[in-house]
Amino acid sequence: MNIVDRFIAYAKMETTSDPMSTSIPSTASQLELAKVLEEQLNAFGLLDVYTSEYGVVYATLEKNVEHDVDCIGLIAHMDTSSDMSGKHVHPRLITNYDGSTIVLNEKEQITMDPKMFPSLERCIGKDLLVTDGTTLLGADDKAGISIIMDLIQYYVEHPDVKHPTIKVIFTPDEEIGHGADHVDVKKVDADYAYTIDGAEINVISFENFNAASAKVHVQGNSIHPGSAKDKLLNASKLAMEFHMALPLDLDPAKTEGYEGFNHLTLFNGQSEYATLEYIIRNHSREKFEAQKQDFYAIQDAMNATYGKNTIKVDIEDSYYNMAELFKDHMYIVDDVRMVMQDMGIPVHYEPIRGGTDGARLSNEGLLTPNLGTGGDNFHGKYEYLCIDEMKQMVEILKNVMTSKVENI
Repeated sequence: MNIVDRFIAYAKMETTSDPMSTSIPSTASQLELAKVLEEQLNAFGLLDVYTSEYGVVYATLEKNVEHDVDCIGLIAHMDTSSDMSGKHVHPRLITNYDGSTIVLNEKEQITMDPKMFPSLERCIGKDLLVTDGTTLLGADDKAGISIIMDLIQYYVEHPDVKHPTIKVIFTPDEEIGHGADHVDVKKVDADYAYTIDGAEINVISFENFNAASAKVHVQGNSIHPGSAKDKLLNASKLAMEFHMALPLDLDPAKTEGYEGFNHLTLFNGQSEYATLEYIIRNHSREKFEAQKQDFYAIQDAMNATYGKNTIKVDIEDSYYNMAELFKDHMYIVDDVRMVMQDMGIPVHYEPIRGGTDGARLSNEGLLTPNLGTGGDNFHGKYEYLCIDEMKQMVEILKNVMTSKVENI
């Protein structure tokens, strides 16, 4: 199976994760893809192939060299974002993209204009996969899975090509922050790893947000509006007051690069009770802690005004910036950088404005920078995948593996 057919097959399998679910993984559909991947890895003849009770797929391709060499993990996630439907995905191929506006859905008049999405410029003259405008594509991160599987297939079909031991890990629920929750780092026993979960293939990322989730509980006092004077305390209005008290410049629509944000993801309110849910992000640990304190300060101020226990804030840290961990281990990044430069690919280091499984795993001892897939505009109908870049990432990984076995 070639890499394009492989990706399309995976993309057509609905694997949306569910942030409201209490099951592990959060949706049964992810286990269906896990089953397919397990079968394919077994067909390749890999060792220790299995899916854990938590839906994590593991496999090992043993080294074919005599000398000691680093054991490397390759990681991608199976779930897609719940921000847009991942059901009935119909990838459409565009060959030799000419740089013009792409009509995704003529009936619904949905188009993708390169003026709005300038990243398309890097894809001129290349082949693309796009959506039909009604779903996301699933390049995040089924392109990563496809890249890893294509690499493994290459080594199986070319047994004379030397390579180190490669540990394959496919995780569920990355999009809802739980991808690395049940990865057994000790069992993986790799020296380090790479997540294949980014966008442009010339970007290497080893910095990410410090991340937390916040839930704000608002207790009101519901009274019939006909007799509400001096009695009604509308929880929904208080929730809006809480939100507007947060720093306006930390709206994600106003931030970029290293700038942090507080992002309102869910508002559910009635007169008696309301809730607000946020994700809190910042690359700076100091500023991250200050943002969390803003939530508590607003809680205290509003409780002083409206009464004790009117507002209750619960904050839970999700993961931390992995940049500090790489200071004495930059060779993990430099090895990829040098390979890319030798291939004539201009390399950029960019902070991840989000998180990957690698952030959690790095903090658990498995240092894991992030590499690109060729996809872009993730989590929505404008998502696309540059096929040429996806294929090129396979070649990058081949050269990285070769450099590992040759640099004794």
